[in-house]
Amino acid sequence: MELTIDELAGRAGVSVRTVRFYAGRGLLPPPRLRGRTGLYGADHLARLELVRELQSLGLTLAAIEKHLAKIPLDAQPEDLALQRALLSPWAPEQSEELDRHELDRRAGRHLDDEALKRLEALGVVELTGSASVRVVSPALLGISAELAELPMPLDTLIASHEAVERYTTALAAELQGVFQDTVVRPYRERGRPPEEREQLLELATKLKPLMIQSLVTSFQRAVDKAIRRTVPHD
Repeated sequence: MELTIDELAGRAGVSVRTVRFYAGRGLLPPPRLRGRTGLYGADHLARLELVRELQSLGLTLAAIEKHLAKIPLDAQPEDLALQRALLSPWAPEQSEELDRHELDRRAGRHLDDEALKRLEALGVVELTGSASVRVVSPALLGISAELAELPMPLDTLIASHEAVERYTTALAAELQGVFQDTVVRPYRERGRPPEEREQLLELATKLKPLMIQSLVTSFQRAVDKAIRRTVPHD
């Protein structure tokens, strides 16, 4: 793969100015020169994609620089792709800015100002004060809109959201730590054997949906147990 800086920017979905900025900060290795033309390869593209993945996790530029400083500039595209795949299971979904018409369409119902207030309490949307609404969690919009219609006090919704956020954040951090300690660290300590790379890539790709399914099932069982404990037995 030999790309000009314009082609590299296009493939990575960033501007040429951004590529130059990253290169100036040492986040990208220098291009290969053909005469006066700089040519970029698959390693540059993979590194740019890794930077974008780190940004999606909310890392600052300084934190991204520290992370990339641990990766050799001559790292192969496959190794960079693995780095990105290992981050993907823990990456949050991207927020979206929607106008009210598109918001109603996505939610499957008309959302008046009171409904939006309740959705904001659930942490699903943020009211920007403009004609558009920032949807923090597009995947939760539909089900949360149904939940917001239930005749429950707003305080109940807020308390429920805070409880879910508190425990799921702690659970995600613990699971990520387990994955790093028992899977990623042994792989690195074994010298990153190439024959294990594809297995680890496949594992990282399948991990998130399977863990979410397991979490939902476990939560359903926990709710059933909690309900049974509140029912008198005599």
